Amino acid sequence: MTTHIGDTIAGITIPDTALVRDVTAFIREAEDDLLFHHSRRVFLFGALQGRRRGLQPDLELLYVGAMFHDLGLTEPYRTSSSLRFEVDGANAARDFLLRRGVDEAAARKVWLGIALHTTPGVPEFLEPETALVTAGVETDVIGIGRDDLDAEAIAAVVAAHPRPDFKHRILHAFIDGVRNRPDTTFGTMNADLLERFDSGFVRQDFVDLILGNSWPQ
Repeated sequence: MTTHIGDTIAGITIPDTALVRDVTAFIREAEDDLLFHHSRRVFLFGALQGRRRGLQPDLELLYVGAMFHDLGLTEPYRTSSSLRFEVDGANAARDFLLRRGVDEAAARKVWLGIALHTTPGVPEFLEPETALVTAGVETDVIGIGRDDLDAEAIAAVVAAHPRPDFKHRILHAFIDGVRNRPDTTFGTMNADLLERFDSGFVRQDFVDLILGNSWPQ
């Protein structure tokens, strides 16, 4: 199914603005089908979770956060960056917004939503445009909150943005995105990926960092 700006999917309308059109064109060029369709689902599921929770996000900003949230998994970031992939995407989104005249406070909400989307337990207490990026990711990747959504709404989102063999394909995308910068996975769920799939990975341990540091006691 082909979807367009301004379409309504599961009761959520994709904002028909110049910014959303620019974001869509940019991400469509930068990402493969897997990440593009995942990102659109993140927007839709995030907006649906927001509606369920009684939140009223700026859908334009939520769209930007959702669409940029996995950009850091793509080339050239995966081979040249030493930052967390989440921060790469957050920085790119912030710069994209500021170049288009969006104010810094709004850009900061988007930055936080992307930067924190693999750090559960924190974003849900922040502003809706930040919190609902994580909510959309959790629904699409882990299934958190899926049972709280109407089955017809879920079916409409997946019809618009299919997810064939998504579980295995997204795992490979995550692994490829962080394999060359393993230290950036410390303190996030990304370390689980390399521990499972990279035999050479040595996980940092917070207790060891405390006991083995240079302080005498």
